[in-house]
Amino acid sequence: MDKRTVSGYPLIVNYLGIFSILIGLILLVPLTVILFRPQEIAQLPHFIIPSLIAITSGSAIVFYFKDREKGHLERNQDAILVVLIWMMAIFYSALPFSLSGTYSLTQGVFEATSGFSTTGLTVVNVTEAPHILLFFRSILQFVGGVGLVLVLTSAISDKFGMRLYNAEGHSDKLMPNLIRSARMILTIYVGYIVLGMLAYMAFGMPFFEALNHSICAVATGGFSTNASSIGAYDSVQIEIVTIVLMILGGTNFFVHLMLLRGKLKNVFSHIEIKLLGILILLFLPMLVISIRTAGGETFGQSLRIGTFQFFSAITGTGYQTIASFNPMPETFLFILIILMVLGAGMGSTAGGMKQYRVALAFKSFFWSVKNQLSHRKTIRTRFINKLGTNTVVEKEDIVFNYSFLMTYVIVLLSGTLIFTAFGYTLRDSLFEFASALGTVGLSVGITGANAHPLILWTSTFGMFFGRLEFFVIFVAISKVVLDVTKKKIM
Repeated sequence: MDKRTVSGYPLIVNYLGIFSILIGLILLVPLTVILFRPQEIAQLPHFIIPSLIAITSGSAIVFYFKDREKGHLERNQDAILVVLIWMMAIFYSALPFSLSGTYSLTQGVFEATSGFSTTGLTVVNVTEAPHILLFFRSILQFVGGVGLVLVLTSAISDKFGMRLYNAEGHSDKLMPNLIRSARMILTIYVGYIVLGMLAYMAFGMPFFEALNHSICAVATGGFSTNASSIGAYDSVQIEIVTIVLMILGGTNFFVHLMLLRGKLKNVFSHIEIKLLGILILLFLPMLVISIRTAGGETFGQSLRIGTFQFFSAITGTGYQTIASFNPMPETFLFILIILMVLGAGMGSTAGGMKQYRVALAFKSFFWSVKNQLSHRKTIRTRFINKLGTNTVVEKEDIVFNYSFLMTYVIVLLSGTLIFTAFGYTLRDSLFEFASALGTVGLSVGITGANAHPLILWTSTFGMFFGRLEFFVIFVAISKVVLDVTKKKIM
């Protein structure tokens, strides 16, 4: 290869320089709040300093490689780049929190990870935090929800950008190329946010709160400007708007495209929509009954609470309409745990196992039983309905699906056991870590400003692994270790 061509790990460094500049620019977006709230001018350095560091260091790297042609990354190096992009974005975004003097670096990393992963667990006291910090959290969830890599790589190259976007765990290539897909996704995404904001304002929510809640509802992130979350408004209308936005955020972008094109038959035949319908019929009545039989609530109030918390959990949003989960019945809490683990649609802004994987697991189990009952020489082609099209399911797809689900369960149990080591009950530990790993944000109070640093780091790793869905991280680490052993790095 020509000496003027950069490839492999030097190319990764080159791309990280470009991403560093873009991340630095994102850090400047919250400064628009100062135009409307000049009294928060003291917050300016907290964002300017990390932004300048990111832009300056990124520019230096880009300048170093400026006269060299870009070659190509080796196999699986795109996974390394994705992981490093996320780590870099989290680190720089943690600095505004720690530079404020109110939060430690650990808390800053936790909050930034919660934002980018669209989780919503928080260490921020929203009743005292400045507006610029609250808006910054929403920006993090906006970028994380639409896809950190989509936002960043759309500024680089189409072919390479789509490789990174797929490596991040996305499959929603709506259009033939990344640029057109990015434009379509962003149009749908921003459109929902604007409509949600207007609906919130129509029902009495102030502009700033409406904007932040709409961003975080569509991102299924759950950051709120109120300590009591959506429950602070005690409004059925606002809760209905939030449910609609959460459902939209938790739905595959392909489904949105079909809806906009009027292909309703394709939408309702989609495997994930069918599974969601089954989950509603199965778990929503159980939630309502558990609240009602616990006493203190009418049937109407039980239905209202149960419906909101069902969709908040299944979509991975984490908004609440009740002050605390601690006095809630055991059945109620364990159903929410199940919903948080199952998650929403593939290609959505939500986390969890994802409904497609769960549906495929049940179908493959049914196929396996059917095979045992049929003649051994019978060969069948298996299909699963994706947006009205019967898609062939290969044996490798089933094996990989079970591998992912098993990995998810192992990580879930591991994090839960770490929490129990600090004296928390198994129920509360499972609830809290299921929320972190599923990037949900519902909490029984374990994570927060007073949480032990190890609790915060365990949750941080859970959110990070849950958002990137394990394998891209495993592949990246394995690739680095392999290259180190072969002395191929740099």
